[in-house]
Amino acid sequence: MRIVYGGLGWCAVALAFAGVFVPGLPVTVFVLVASYCFTRSSPRFEAWLMANRWFGPRLREFRDSGGMPKAAKRAALVSMWTAIAISSTLLARTGWRAPALVIALGGIGTLTILYAVRTTPERPSSPQAVPNIRH
Repeated sequence: MRIVYGGLGWCAVALAFAGVFVPGLPVTVFVLVASYCFTRSSPRFEAWLMANRWFGPRLREFRDSGGMPKAAKRAALVSMWTAIAISSTLLARTGWRAPALVIALGGIGTLTILYAVRTTPERPSSPQAVPNIRH
């Protein structure tokens, strides 16, 4: 089973890496999936992921806060439903069952993101984002 989790973890890392460059492809979701898989397959790969300069900060933020900021949830849902719309359109030629299944699974994913993943406060992205108020 460790091999399966390891393989799935690396697939998720590849998708997360692509998401860094492809607009609409969610990075955070795939990093979380990779972390989950590496936790069950390889402590070495999990440590690498946590220390990674691109993926580590988002993963540590999720680990520390136990959730996702509203903007991250919004981005995940928009990209997920974009992919669902494209997939459903392409699968429409096969009949109605495959698109219906994709849409149903998208609904489950949406409910999971909205209700099972805790919403955390937004963190400022830079020190300039926080006003310095002195009297």
